[in-house]
Amino acid sequence: MSARFGLRSCALFATSATTVVAIACTAAHADSDTEEKILLKGSTTASYYWDDGSGRNGDTGMPASGKPMQKGLAASPSWPLLTEGYVVYKGKKLPFFVGDRGPGVPSNRGIMLDLDAKTFAELTGGRFNPNSLSVDGVGGQGHIKIDYVITKWGDGVGKKNYPVPFSTGAWGRKDTNPAKPPKVVAEEEPAEVKTPEAKSAEVEPAEEPAGGKAVAAPVGHPVTPKTEAEESSAVSGVLLTGALAMAGGGVVLGHKRLRRLIKR
Repeated sequence: MSARFGLRSCALFATSATTVVAIACTAAHADSDTEEKILLKGSTTASYYWDDGSGRNGDTGMPASGKPMQKGLAASPSWPLLTEGYVVYKGKKLPFFVGDRGPGVPSNRGIMLDLDAKTFAELTGGRFNPNSLSVDGVGGQGHIKIDYVITKWGDGVGKKNYPVPFSTGAWGRKDTNPAKPPKVVAEEEPAEVKTPEAKSAEVEPAEEPAGGKAVAAPVGHPVTPKTEAEESSAVSGVLLTGALAMAGGGVVLGHKRLRRLIKR
């Protein structure tokens, strides 16, 4: 056995420790990236359209954002252009971005989002008809109740809050006071209602030990389950501790072998 072998052992342990640390850090970073920022949540009635620039359905041509008509492009009466988010209908979730203005008069009746026909067709189980620019297979349905979530506001003019009718002119004014993002509150289990008999008994005996008397244990302090973030942090900590232990053990092992070789 040579001194070179001891040095190789140290290098091997150090490399393994570095790899474990890198994996732990990557896992922690991935957990933080999975959280999606929600800026606004609500519901409304949505219609649909498809503007191919021909004017055959009464459309005026190129969408207001300058983006070509495409799946995911929606029209809003008040949100800033290029605002992004997604809609949910009967469990189906599809993304959209605000690329146009509208609907006009219907927005006075609470129809606050005009989806593209292809998105509308996928949500409702219909088929987009490229000849009529309409949706077939839905029995003539043209409006649906949807939930919406905004994940990014556009930088231009428009109201960064719950939508308002086109006639208000909010689409043409700069909004410097956007809506506060909704707070996500974890659901809590209802507090246990204690009876007078239960209130009088604040402690209960634990299991009787092998040698004699039972020890009283406090009641009413349940252990709070760890959240996913805490579990992830705990796993990362274990990995990091293991990595450091491996690195330290490798150095000690290599050092002892070197000492034995030198004594020889």
